[in-house]
Amino acid sequence: GLAVGMGVGQVLLALLATSTVTLAKDALLDVCMDAKHHKTKPGPEGKLHDQCAPWKDNACCTANTTLEAHRDQSNLYNFNWNHCGTMPPKCKRHFIQDTCLYECSPNLGPWIDQADSSWRRERILHVPLCKEDCEEWWEDCKDYLACKENWHTGWNWATGTNRCPWGSMCRPFREVFPQPKDLCEKIWSNSYKYSAERRGSGRCIQMWFDPSKGNPNALVAKFYAWKKRASPAWREKVAPEGSAATRALPSPVLLLLPLALVVLPAGARGCGPHGWGSL
Repeated sequence: GLAVGMGVGQVLLALLATSTVTLAKDALLDVCMDAKHHKTKPGPEGKLHDQCAPWKDNACCTANTTLEAHRDQSNLYNFNWNHCGTMPPKCKRHFIQDTCLYECSPNLGPWIDQADSSWRRERILHVPLCKEDCEEWWEDCKDYLACKENWHTGWNWATGTNRCPWGSMCRPFREVFPQPKDLCEKIWSNSYKYSAERRGSGRCIQMWFDPSKGNPNALVAKFYAWKKRASPAWREKVAPEGSAATRALPSPVLLLLPLALVVLPAGARGCGPHGWGSL
């Protein structure tokens, strides 16, 4: 009786633990941030425009958003790339890819952070961008001009679109952003972090990828989601919300919980490192 009871109890508790982990995982994987143009959930899109096409099988953006992402004067944010003269196509393609990643990717969950902006409630912070993506972006833009290093804030919006602030001068990119790291990390207020990891390592996000080979960023998101959940800071953040997490559990799991505790003998429900009390 005791052995059978323990066996059944442990199976039920294992099921409970699996369900809890699955719920935690869903909070970081295959999600869209709460921002101006994002869908509430990722899903397939019939046709995404040009450089946003790799995300069409599972996207947080709509076709219309991707069309706007390719315009010089986009209606997405009234932002004009040509604020220091015409941005060369080889440079602009990186900014379009950056926009596609931001608007379309369902793999940025581990880096979604709260935002206090009027136009979005969430943003991305410190996404580890692959070394080659940063370097190619910088290399193709180094001869274009820029008048400021942070493109999120500080523009002159008097005409309804972004213009360089009064008194600022348009200087070569390589002066405003001396290294690829400067460009990736400073231009969007630390949305990205320059990574020493390379494409294909499974440890950095690619700004663009060949869709015929699948989306490499899904695996990267899984790795960082696992890493984030394993960190003490994440556990502290989740711990106070334990009761809310329990309420969110599927009803079959809630039914299993008391049954598991009843079936499992009292002596097996310890509070030490080897007991179930720490669950």
